[in-house]
This record gives sequence, structure tokens and C-alpha cells, in this order.
Amino acid sequence: MPEKQHQDPFEERLAAALRDTGGAFRAADRTALIDAGRNRGRRTLTRRRTGVLGGVAGVALIGVGGAMLLPSGDSADAEQSSAASRATAGASASAAPEPVSGDAILKSLKELLPEGEFSEVDVRGSGEKPGPYAQVVFDDGQGAAAISLGFGRVEPGSPQVGQLTQCPDETFTPYDDCHSSRLDDGSTLRLLQGYEYPDRRVDTKLWSADLVTADGQHVSVSEWNSSAEKGAPITREDPPLSTEALKKLVTADVWRDVVAATPVASKPSVSTGASDEERPPAASGKDITETLVGLLPKELDVVKKGGQDTEYSYVVVDDGRGASLVQVNVQHGMDDVAGQLYASGETLPDGTRIATHQGVGDDRVPGVVMWTVDTMRPGDDGFRVVISEFNNGSSHGEPTRDTPALTMDQMREIALSEEWDELR
Repeated sequence: MPEKQHQDPFEERLAAALRDTGGAFRAADRTALIDAGRNRGRRTLTRRRTGVLGGVAGVALIGVGGAMLLPSGDSADAEQSSAASRATAGASASAAPEPVSGDAILKSLKELLPEGEFSEVDVRGSGEKPGPYAQVVFDDGQGAAAISLGFGRVEPGSPQVGQLTQCPDETFTPYDDCHSSRLDDGSTLRLLQGYEYPDRRVDTKLWSADLVTADGQHVSVSEWNSSAEKGAPITREDPPLSTEALKKLVTADVWRDVVAATPVASKPSVSTGASDEERPPAASGKDITETLVGLLPKELDVVKKGGQDTEYSYVVVDDGRGASLVQVNVQHGMDDVAGQLYASGETLPDGTRIATHQGVGDDRVPGVVMWTVDTMRPGDDGFRVVISEFNNGSSHGEPTRDTPALTMDQMREIALSEEWDELR
């Protein structure tokens, strides 16, 4: 499920998947969930996502791409999460700030919002697990609207910062407006006006502001034009806070005090087999893109490229008969789940394992199909190359053609190309 790229195309597509399937989550808890998910060990996440490849191919391959990192609420966070938390906790550890109560957070939120009525209040202080948040229904006289406030920490300079603060790739996440900027104090701010459902099956608007400070404090505000993020009727044309009002709210100094007062629990590392020193470095997204483009048939025109820093890339191609999204995942260390991934596939004479799938690409958009060729080279490094394509040019878009641009034979030839071995 491509915290969520993202945002990365993955981070935003994961957030969409969570909203589609995780209606029980409270809106304000999303920040903590996505932060935790982004910070989990990549290999552990990849294993979990690939485990559902056969059952939900469309979602699984998005997940494999890392464009959306599946959040996890369990306590077995990997070392990266601990390191990210320690990065912002070190300076305040000796001071041990006093906890900020839920009532204090709510009081500050009410003071910073315009005049209006509040209902359905749900808050949690900095000393409460799993972390502070606030959620209210706010009505300024023009209709009730849900507003949520979340807090977290990320490692300064890490890819997670970019996922939180860069505008998402519209190939995967449609939106009306987005701005990302660096503030005078070194913080990065993203203001996004989008939708609760990327496929727009319900026209609920979701506007958000994400602030990441120079030392990794993350504050997030989300607002909807309904009294709940999902399952509630639209109550107004737009959410109540303008872009400027969102910026003023998310950048308030009081929220940084809340993050600073949130305890940082050290978490045990999770053994994932080979150590980081023994495991090959992740393939760069740039190299994946170059390899894929070089292997495409010459009659295909590449109209768009994108992806992540590592492991995932995509192109949109057009042969004159309509756009087609083609995405590639290149991974190491997947040998321990080979039995699951290729149980119904074939093994070539050189030991390469291969599985193929043709099915529905998006069950909410009639006519979208997805074709996949999944391969794993022989050897103990578990080197896996997965190629999938769709008969549309963007996530959740309407079909642009009857079938994807590449035939299954062409996909198979590309996936099995020796060119990918250069990325091992």
C-alpha cells in the first residue's frame, strides 16, 4: 500500500487505502499512524505487503512500490523509528518538559480557531498513549466540519520529511491545490486542498496542513466539509479554514511544546535476517526508471515519469491508442516469502521464479484492468523485479483503452531482462 509514497506516490495512496478500509480509525490518530508506518523497517513492511499480492493484486503492488507505507499500531517498531524519535528527543531529555493535558490542547485549539460552536470533542494529552491529538466538530455558522490535530516526530533530513511536506504526485493523488515552502525558521510546510477519496466516489473535501520543523517535530491539521471524514453527508461547500488560516493554526508555537512534551519510548529493534551491512543497498528510483525506459518498445511514447528515491518507479506511456500506467518494483531480501509469491507460478531452467496475473485494476472504476509479471532471480539475495500496468494513465482514472499498452509477453521479456541484474 505505494506513511502515505509519500508521500511519494505511495504515502498518499496508502492514506487513501487506509481511509477506504480503516473507517474505525479516528481522524486525528492518522498522523501518529502514518508517522509510525513510515518509520517502520522497509523490509518488514515489504514482506507484509507482498503477502497479499495474490489476493489483492492492485493494492499489493501499490504497497510494494512504497508509494504508501502501511501504518502499524503494534509496538514492534524498527530501529529507524527509535532513531527518528531520539533525534528530536535528545535536546529535551534532560529538561523533561511537563506533560500537556488534553484539556490544555483543546483550549489552545479553540483559541486559535475562529468563533464558532464545538461538539463531539475528543482529545488526548501528551502523556497519554499512543500520543496526543485533538478532534472536534466545528461550526462557524455555515455548516459543521470535522477538524483534527495530530503530532509526531520524524528524523530530520529523512525521506519521511519529504513524504510529509512535498506535494503528492497527481498520477496517484488528485487535488485542487498544493503548496510546499520553507519557512524562515527552517521548518517545511505543505498546504494541500484535496479529497477524502482519491477516486472522488464521494465528493468529501479534505484540506490539510503539515509542518515539519528543522529538528523533526511534525504537526498536522486536517479539515473536512462534513462532520466526519467519512460516512457523513457534506454540510458545506468547503472546509471552514482557508489556506492562510490553516497555516496560522499549524504553525502556532504552542504545538511544538506539545511535541516536545511527548515522551519518547525506546522500542526494541526487530530482527529481519541479514544486517544492513550484509544486505545490498536498495536500487535507486532513478536507475529503475532509466532501466525501464530503455527496455520499453520503441513505439511507446513516454509521456510521464515518477517514483520514489528507491525501489519504485513508474512511467505513463502512450502508443497513440491511449495512456497506460506502467510501474516497477525492484527489491532485495524477498527470498523468505518466495513460496507465497510464486506458489502458483513457474520456475525457469536457470532457477528464476515467475508469476503472472491479469485481473481487475480498481474495483471502484469500471473497466480498469491490471496486468502483472512478478519475478525473482535465483540466489540468496532474494532479488525481485515486479512489473504491473494498467489501461489508464493515473490511479483511479477512467480507462483510456481496452487493455494496457504492453502485451503480457512484452512485460515478461522486460521483467526477465538481464539489465535488471545491474541493480543487484
